[in-house]
Amino acid sequence: MRKNSVKNRRVNDEVQRALAAIVREVKDPRISPLTSVTGTEVAPDLKTCKVYVSVYGDAEAAKKTMEGLHSASRFIRGELARKVNLRNTPELTFVLDDSIAYGVAMSHRIDEVTAMDREAELARGEETDDQNIEDI
Repeated sequence: MRKNSVKNRRVNDEVQRALAAIVREVKDPRISPLTSVTGTEVAPDLKTCKVYVSVYGDAEAAKKTMEGLHSASRFIRGELARKVNLRNTPELTFVLDDSIAYGVAMSHRIDEVTAMDREAELARGEETDDQNIEDI
């Protein structure tokens, strides 16, 4: 099975759905209730799987959640074997995915820059593009 084959993508999607449900069921107090599985990469030989996890909160909550997931990885793998029928149940490696937080931070920065541009245009007495569009 190739890495980007249809079968591999279907396996990745099914493993991601199952892991998202399993992570919600884990009763470890270190794992934040605002944890989501954002992606999975199952190797073509089904031996290993990278699980990308996003945690809403501060860095301390993310650190504790990752410790809890590493601690519960054997339980999670066993539950995955029960829910998803694969020839081999992959060994799970959890990776913290902070791309959502990065995207939100970039969005805030873009909003700040556009607000500063509008203020500068208003200070110079120029009309903004929004006002020009309304005139049409």
